[in-house]
Amino acid sequence: MELRQLRDEQPDLAQAVDLQIQLLQLQRRVQARVPLPAISLDTTVLDATLAAGRPILAFEQVPIDWSDLRFLVRSTADAMRTHDAIEADDYRRVEKLSRDADRLAPAIRNWYEAARPASAGGGGISADVEGLEPLLVQAMRPFLSRCADAIMARTNFAAWPHGNCPLCGGEPDFSIITPAADRLLVCARCTTRWRFNQLACPFCLNDDRGRITSFATRDGLYRLSGCDVCQRYLKGFDGRHAHRPVMPAVDAIATLPLDAAAVQRGYR
Repeated sequence: MELRQLRDEQPDLAQAVDLQIQLLQLQRRVQARVPLPAISLDTTVLDATLAAGRPILAFEQVPIDWSDLRFLVRSTADAMRTHDAIEADDYRRVEKLSRDADRLAPAIRNWYEAARPASAGGGGISADVEGLEPLLVQAMRPFLSRCADAIMARTNFAAWPHGNCPLCGGEPDFSIITPAADRLLVCARCTTRWRFNQLACPFCLNDDRGRITSFATRDGLYRLSGCDVCQRYLKGFDGRHAHRPVMPAVDAIATLPLDAAAVQRGYR
């Protein structure tokens, strides 16, 4: 309902809204039957892993049904192609990858582990998945968000001071300022939320106020922080000015004009 209202209010975003609705419908078809992750949900065990500086969830603990994942990879590619969100060459790469069981599983593992810090097994991205990361984020979301829901119910990630996700090791793509003025980061891959320094850049940890550029929408609901050290930016939802809770699937689309403004200012 919020996405459809956004489409009516901002017709320029109609294609992005329609794609987001289609992706959500695909993910919901699968998410209801995803089981719990193959991991101990004992709070003591989870907190000990965090205290050691390691993201909690290893790839082999993600409850992937490979038939469902192949369906999501193909269907996500079809949706993105329909809405001009993927190049023809990349679309053909996805088709080949989804049909080759021997390549798909190692490719997904590489995508998952490449984003993690080097100390947690991270490394280079393989040629099979390079450039396909946005698609794989969507295809893997039902499995990873199921893990996030289960684990966030057992720990608050208070022992995690890093800018990457404490659950899967991925980078944030959104932030939330709570009514109490705390800052939460939201993982791009699994939607885990964790508290982080109110000012520091999560990508390079720069905390020099003079080298952080921040600007907001006119209504104050959304804001963007750009780091003048690494030239990266992060969008955010300001709960102090909100009439509803954050909805990342909606707010990521509503803030597309902020993305354009950030790129114009030289951020990435």
